[in-house]
Amino acid sequence: MKRVAQPVLLVVFGASGDLAKRKLIPALYHLYSQGLLHDGFALLGFARTQYSDEQFRTLMGESLREHMAGEHNGATVDEEEWAAFLEHLYYQQGGYDDDNSFARLAERIADVEEKIQTQGNRLFYLATPPEVFMAVTTLIHEHGMAAQQENAWVRLIIEKPFGHDLASAQTLNDHLAQLFAEEQLYRIDHYLGKETVQNILVFRFGNGIFEPVWNRNYIDHVQITVAESLGVGDRGGYYDQAGAIRDMVQNHVMQLVALTAMEPPVAMDAKAVRDQKVNVMQSIRPLEPDEVARQVVRAQYGAGQIDGQSIRGYLETRGIPPDSTTDTYVAWKLAIDNWRWNGVPFYLRTGKAMPHKLTEINIVFRKPPMRLFETLDDRLNVRSNILRMRIQPDESICLTFDAKRPGPVVAVDPVNMSFPYSSFGEEPADAYERLLLDAVLGDSTLFIRRDEIEVAWERVTRVLDGWQREEARAHSRGMSFSLPSYEAGAWGPTEADDLLGRDGRYWRNNLD
Repeated sequence: MKRVAQPVLLVVFGASGDLAKRKLIPALYHLYSQGLLHDGFALLGFARTQYSDEQFRTLMGESLREHMAGEHNGATVDEEEWAAFLEHLYYQQGGYDDDNSFARLAERIADVEEKIQTQGNRLFYLATPPEVFMAVTTLIHEHGMAAQQENAWVRLIIEKPFGHDLASAQTLNDHLAQLFAEEQLYRIDHYLGKETVQNILVFRFGNGIFEPVWNRNYIDHVQITVAESLGVGDRGGYYDQAGAIRDMVQNHVMQLVALTAMEPPVAMDAKAVRDQKVNVMQSIRPLEPDEVARQVVRAQYGAGQIDGQSIRGYLETRGIPPDSTTDTYVAWKLAIDNWRWNGVPFYLRTGKAMPHKLTEINIVFRKPPMRLFETLDDRLNVRSNILRMRIQPDESICLTFDAKRPGPVVAVDPVNMSFPYSSFGEEPADAYERLLLDAVLGDSTLFIRRDEIEVAWERVTRVLDGWQREEARAHSRGMSFSLPSYEAGAWGPTEADDLLGRDGRYWRNNLD
């Protein structure tokens, strides 16, 4: 069924930044070109940079053409369609903490709403640095822009990072709760908009051959990898305040854990799905500080090469202190203490400067109870069946199992049954297309609820506390502290291999 959005005014704070140019405007243009946006749609950009409406439209047009050429294999923009879309774009300059700027913004909103007939529906999007979240939302409220008119709605989308630990996340949540109802808040994690991530639920709960074996009786362990091939580049100043555990584990990786491990929801609606995600996240075993060093590995990348290009080490990057202990790599042996997953470890890893950009979930099944074929020839090694759900790149689902090679003797080889998303004949939609449309339609299923944010932060903050104690212990003994390292272009440090090796397992690095 085709879902067409209601009339709405989308106000984007930070509209001159990279997120708006690379993601939001292209996503809105694609929705518009498919007829999924109402004629009563308008976008009002707000940022510190001084632009007129026409200058803003020109800038967005240039960015869209670059996006289409780069990410859509040289595709071009339909100029007639773009000209029609431009009529829906407006811009207002101002400061994020300036009262007068928000007074002018309120007046401009009223003008655009009257011109476009958006019927009082407003969607505010915070594509700004997190340090201005509170200032912006306070001024939205104080100037009456958050007031919901009769038969109209107001919603707020907030980009990550949502806090830097449990206490800061709770403070931000408490602040927002004073200004907005929880159902008005849409905390966005773009990973949840990716087609293959959404397909996890369909695959798990829509197929009778897989749902019965998705438990401790048949699954040996689960591996989740979110690897990035780039270093920190010119984001060193920001990244050194976050690190891999804050930048990736607390949000993207934890969401993949929740979708992989959750129980079946009673319905495919926002409350039922998010209830089950919270339930499984609350079942993640909390680590005591002294357990962290054995269950979690952190490291920094050193100098190396990726695709023939030299990468300087993290500590040699501009903006990074030479004694930084910020993690660019994290591996975590995570336990889920519930009936379904008791005794099944989840091995998580994410890192910068790794060989490939790769996000995938590997479900590794238990081996058969008898080594039947190895009795015929001790060179025959029965392997585990593996179900691989690849989220990026080359979105696909692949099942690996053993089969006899043709011939007069028993020779066992692994074979693959693979489903590439490209077989649909359609390019998967960008995550922001789905999420923006959902927000306008009021479907919060793929957005993150307050309790999800806080339980994820609680588990991650325990790890941060363990690391802090480890460093303090070293300094109290008069010792310097440094992290393990791995060469740029490697899959991580040897300590991460040991994390699985102690259990007789190994990371799945095969990209075939």
